[in-house]
Order: sequence, then structure tokens, then C-alpha cells
Amino acid sequence: MNTEVLQTPIDYLKGVGSNRAELLRKELGVHSFQDLLNIFPNRYIDRTKFYTIAELTPSSAEVQVIGQIVDIQEVGQQRGKRLVASFQDSTGSMDLVWFRGHKWIRQSLKTNQFYVAFGRVNQFGGRWNMAHPELELKSEYDQQRSNAMQAVYPSTEVLSKNGISNRLMRKMMLQLFETAKARFAETLPPMVMDQLQLLSKTDALLQIHFPETNELLSKAEFRLKFEELFFLQLQLLIKNRQHKAKIKGFPFTTVGNYFNTFYTDVLPFTLTAAQKRVLKEIRNDLGTGAQMNRLLQGDVGSGKTIVAFMTILMALDNGFQACLMAPTAILATQHYESLQKFCRPLGIEISLLIGATKTAERRIIHGQLESGALHILVGTHALVEDKVKFKNLGLAIIDEQHRFGVAQRSKLWHKNIIPPHVLVMTATPIPRTLAMSVYGDLDSSVIDELPPGRTPIKTVHRYDSNRLKVIQFLKDEIAKGRQAYVVYPLIEESETLDYKDLMDGYDSMLRDFPRPDYQISIVHGQLKPADKAFEMERFASGATQILIATTVIEVGIDVPNASVMVIESAERFGLSQLHQLRGRVGRGAAQSYCILMTGAKLGDDSKTRIATMVQTTDGFEIAEVDLRLRGPGDLMGTQQSGVLQMKIANIVKDREILELARHTAHRILNVDPNLNQSEHRNVRETLLKMKQFRNIWNYIS
Repeated sequence: MNTEVLQTPIDYLKGVGSNRAELLRKELGVHSFQDLLNIFPNRYIDRTKFYTIAELTPSSAEVQVIGQIVDIQEVGQQRGKRLVASFQDSTGSMDLVWFRGHKWIRQSLKTNQFYVAFGRVNQFGGRWNMAHPELELKSEYDQQRSNAMQAVYPSTEVLSKNGISNRLMRKMMLQLFETAKARFAETLPPMVMDQLQLLSKTDALLQIHFPETNELLSKAEFRLKFEELFFLQLQLLIKNRQHKAKIKGFPFTTVGNYFNTFYTDVLPFTLTAAQKRVLKEIRNDLGTGAQMNRLLQGDVGSGKTIVAFMTILMALDNGFQACLMAPTAILATQHYESLQKFCRPLGIEISLLIGATKTAERRIIHGQLESGALHILVGTHALVEDKVKFKNLGLAIIDEQHRFGVAQRSKLWHKNIIPPHVLVMTATPIPRTLAMSVYGDLDSSVIDELPPGRTPIKTVHRYDSNRLKVIQFLKDEIAKGRQAYVVYPLIEESETLDYKDLMDGYDSMLRDFPRPDYQISIVHGQLKPADKAFEMERFASGATQILIATTVIEVGIDVPNASVMVIESAERFGLSQLHQLRGRVGRGAAQSYCILMTGAKLGDDSKTRIATMVQTTDGFEIAEVDLRLRGPGDLMGTQQSGVLQMKIANIVKDREILELARHTAHRILNVDPNLNQSEHRNVRETLLKMKQFRNIWNYIS
């Protein structure tokens, strides 16, 4: 069918009209024929089986019964009034009941004619009843397309109240297919269709809405999911190729004095094979003359910072400046302090710019940046302020980039006439399917190996009833010269409650760990930055043995001597957060422990999260479980939700189809980058129409 015809407003579909069209627009976002076509069923009902009234049993299943309406009456007072139709077959009788819409329902009902009543039955006063049944004259039912399975479409209470039932949705869909003469333009290349033995677009749409068999329904679902994921991946891969072709970058041709001196004389350990591999990938990018746009993933403690610093040294060796932007002042400060240690022996100038940086200090930083005397600037979003001007910024590193808005990242990229190379880092492992979809236009590197000598952290789950044993364990560890974190959850809606929880915990810890034998630090969001820094410094220096905190320590503190992480009310944390908190320990040579404290009552998801943490320390494995539990939208937040609003595919459940779709898109672009070959014409045309008509399928912005 012509794509332009599918853009016809839904008002013009026979049987819809302006009132129903308005409801469909508001409730389901259906503006056109195309939108209606892309409302896919939630589930299917087997309509081949008919029951007699005598065969009915209590069940949550929906059933269908053939019978006649012999009597109709309104029962009850004004507010509790209901319409009741007595419905009978040769084996008995039951009631059909409506609690709303009495007037138009009564007008449409005909007595002594055979109907098919479909719905869920209940018993009331020893008599069967079916509330708000789907009702169809038997003569009309017999004339309908014969389907063993009938589609059940998404609905809302407003649609139901206004008579837009599932039966009406099916009638509208049938009318759409008759209007289209059941012909829809093919979007996939013939070779792909043959290789994967896919149904045609027309057959797939027909079978998804009016399945003849389970097997055909399965084939239709596969074809439509593959198509949606194929065009998603195709757009992301094209975007990546266009970026490389159009956006030129500074060619870093030299690996010089800074890099070599650091590698041979300053680097305090041997790089892992994974770190070396990633550095090689980055060096290849930087030498092409195109702008690098690379995602660097690595688990907690995998050594991303060293890789980032050695990338910075490549920029410096080629006469450029570099910056590193982090989402919080704590994390920016941590990066600054760890990089400063490496810069000192190399004579490299590095500064920190955060919200709390004093005006006089800012002026010095601004001047040194513009003159080129300052080589590296580390900071928060303060880096994107208009006053911050570089002499020649060649590399921008963004840590935990999903915490920044598009506008902030864009401002950073425009700090130079030619955009700097960009390295995006994340310590939150991203499941493979999500990385292919959300970051599918970036090149990706993964540090999937921890440095040697790291002893795996032992994670245990303890209930509140075991608290005395946990306290004794902490005392034993402190007696060995170790330190411990005790973290309380932070829920934004209730900072007062969080503060109370934290202070109650602090008071009880003071009783269990009395002064002067023990010293305790406390850190939370309501402390002034200077006080927070003071308390953290006391803990880092070993002046205090226990740090009680909210999740402000999720990132930004590195104390190798701390060997125990106690997480209170662990069921109130997400998996990613639990994993990040656990990563605060295990940074020294000693055996480290993570103790997850919970109440006795846990929901199924909480049990799964706790069990996952106990069973594995692999961040990527944890991320996969997190994706299954929370779904892609929640995991990536609202900024990325547009990419994840699929019509039929699900990147969690359809991982294999996603990988097949990306592989297929790659293969096609490798042989025909501009899709000029005749066998790819319909792919090119579909992409153009996706830009023209954003509802043709999931549009990737």
C-alpha cells in the first residue's frame, strides 16, 4: 500500500468518525491509518472453543457461550443501577450485566436472536453472570474472518466507557486491511528475506492481527521484530559512518615524550591485556583524521582512569590540551587527585574547576587555559561555561555521560573550531543489547579484566536479626587495622526520613563502638562541602575507623585500607547502586567484604537483587539481571527513552534478533554504504520515509 495513503487521518476510516477518532488520538496516539496498523495486540484468545452454560466452572479464563437474550431489565437504585439481560441456551441460563453505558447498550440488544457472548464469568447468589461481555450476533460472527486466535488490543478505561471495545478495534483493523486491499510495501532486501525465510510484510501484518495458526503468528512476530530492530541498527550505524566521514578530527600522529616517559618510568604497575587492547583501539581512532567518538566501558576497579590518562598524554604529545568532565564535584575531585599524582613527575600542569572554586582561582585557570600554560582541566559542568576558553582543546573525556544533558555535551564539543576527540567513560556496565541500541552510533571498547592481585570481594546477606554478629565482625576487622563503611539508603522524596535513619544509625553505632576506643565519621547530603571534605579526609587518613554515610560515597572515595562495606536496608537499593557501593572496598591487598543488611520480609525482585549480588561480582552479569528486572527505559533514564520506545520488539527478550539485525545491517552497509544497489532500493526508500513520516515505524532521533 502507498505510504502516503497510510498517513490518511484515522477520521476517514470507515466506521470511525470524528468522536471515535478523537478518543483514539488521545488514548492510544492513533492519528493515522499507519498508527492504527502499528497498534499490535497484547495477547491472543482461542475462540475455537464454545461452552454451554452447564459446563461453566469458576476460573479466571475468558469463555464464549452461544445463547439467546430472553429478557432485559434495569435493576437497583440510581447510583447502583445496572442493566441485566437474561441469557439462556438449551442447558441453562445466566445473566449478562452492564454497570455503565445502559442507554446505547439496551438500544442495540435484540431478544430471541442467537448471540456469541464472550467474557469472564462469576457466580453470584448461585447464578452465573458475565460482566460487560463482548457480544456479537451469531450470524455476524459466522461471516467474520475465521481465526482460531483473536487479538486483544491495548485499551484504556476511557475507551471502554465510550464503547471502543476490543471487538470494535478488530472491526476497525479489518476495515483497514480491506481499504488497503491487504497490500503493503516490502521494506527488506530480497536476499535477507530468502536467507532468513521471512514472511512478506503483507503476510506478517495480516498474521499479527488475524493469526490463522500459532506457527504463522510466531513467524509474523519474528519478521516484524527483526524489521524494527534492523532499521534501528541501520540508522545508528549510518550515523556512526557519517560522523566519521563528515566530522574531521585532529590527527594525533605522534606518540612522544609524555606518553613514553610515563609508560617506562612512572606507571606503577603493568597494564592488563584488556587495557593494552583498548589503548590500541583508541590510538587507531586518533590517527585517522576523523573525530574519535568512543565509549569506554569497564567494571569498578578495572583501570579506566589509567587508560583515560594515557589517552590524555597522546593529546599532550601532539601539542593539544585535554579536559575531563565528571557529573559530581566529589567524582571530579577524585579524578583530579589521582591524575595529579601522575602529572607531577612529568611536569604537566593540571587544575580542578568545580562549582565551589573561588573567583580568584577561576581567573588564574581561565588565563592559563587561554595561554596554553594549563595542559589538563578536570571539573564538573562548570567546564562548559562560556568563560572557559581553551587555547587548543584536542580531547574531551566525559565520565558517566548519561548523567549529562545533550546541551552540556554539545557546549563542550564546541570549545574548539574543530571538535575535540571524545572519549565517553562509564563504570556502570551496560548490557550488550542496550549498548547496541542506546550507544549504537559510538565505537565501543570494553575493559573486561581486573588488574592482577585483586582478591574478589566476599558478599553476604544478613537479616537485621543477625546484627550482633555483624557488629562483632566489624570489631574483629577494625582490630586487624582495617576500616569500614556503613551506608544508609537515600530516597529523594524523603530527605527528612533519610536523615533520621542515618542519625539513628549513627547513635546506635556510637553505643556499639564507644569513644575513645573507636572514632566514627559521618557524611550526608546536608553537610556543607567543607565539612564533608573534612570528614572524608579523616577517614582516608585513618583517623576514623568507620564512615557512616548516605549514597554520597557511591563514587568519589578511594581508601585501600577499607575492607568492609555494610549496606543497610539493601532491599531499597537498585542493583547498579549496590554494585557501585561494593566497589568502594576491595582496593587493597586484604580480603574485603560486603554485607547486605535487610529486614525479614523481601519482595521477589529484592530477593533476586540480593541473590545476584551474593553470587557474582561481574558487573556485566549484574547489569543483565538489572535490565531484566527494570527494563531498558528505567535503566537508561528519560534522556534515552526515545530510542527504546519499540512498537513490537523488546531489546531484553529479543536479544538474539537484535544481534542478528545489527549483523545484517553491518553486512549490507559494508558492501553498499549508500544503499545505491537495486536490491537495497526499498531499504533506502523506507529510511527516507521514516524521516518524512515519523510514525512509519519507531523513529530514531
